[in-house]
Amino acid sequence: MARTKEFDRDEAVRRAMAVFWEQGYEASSTEDLLRAMGIGRQSMYDTFGDKHGLYLEAVRLYQAEYGANLMECLHSKASPLGSIREFLLTIPNGSPKDRARGCFSVNATTEMAHSDPEVAAMLKANVGPEVMTRAVREAQQKGELNPHLDARITANFLLATTAGLRVSAKAGLPPAALRDIVDFTIAGLKAR
Repeated sequence: MARTKEFDRDEAVRRAMAVFWEQGYEASSTEDLLRAMGIGRQSMYDTFGDKHGLYLEAVRLYQAEYGANLMECLHSKASPLGSIREFLLTIPNGSPKDRARGCFSVNATTEMAHSDPEVAAMLKANVGPEVMTRAVREAQQKGELNPHLDARITANFLLATTAGLRVSAKAGLPPAALRDIVDFTIAGLKAR
């Protein structure tokens, strides 16, 4: 008779994601992951296949949570531009620990995407560009952003700025300097 799993799969992935996020894929040993998840080696292999399978689950979880957070942030204010600004400010306004660990997607991109097609495909399939493009168009329709800007290009610029802010925060750029970058970015996109 097969044993039933005695752990919460979602919680195990969340704990593994934290290890990968802090240490990166290569530096995260199977022992580190097992200790964090609170499960045995065989349970990990039976459930996730291997470390790589677990990493893919962690990337998938982060992408889903990031997408939900992005949608929530970009609809948090009556002003679409205010929502975009608020989203960018989550980086400098985050805790020192959050700033120091950076963004899981950016970390995965720099460490794994160039050598792992599965990771690269998952990272490319995120909802960020679509959600941000919609927010940019709404801001343009309300007269908050320059109507002559291409919404898709502007959205990609904002997402690239977000990644740059996260890398800069991880490198130790002070929150005040990060806020200056946010303000400069928003000012450059405003309708005149």
